[in-house]
Amino acid sequence: MARRPRWRDPLQMAMTDSALNPDETARIRALLTPKAKKERMWPVLAAALLAACSALAFATAMILAPPVTSQHVVQSQP
Repeated sequence: MARRPRWRDPLQMAMTDSALNPDETARIRALLTPKAKKERMWPVLAAALLAACSALAFATAMILAPPVTSQHVVQSQP
């Protein structure tokens, strides 16, 4: 069965055939578009600060901690 053209089909009507003002239509479309959400920087900065502080804490612990030996170290006599 062939599809009958309907009057509500937007493909059937071109913009040049419209009785509406194209400038006003563009303005209305711009007003109806949803606003772009701005990304917040505080969570990103907080995560970077946490990573930097934990890296410094681990580096300090590695420097200040005594070395772990799994075998006995034999001291040589002078």
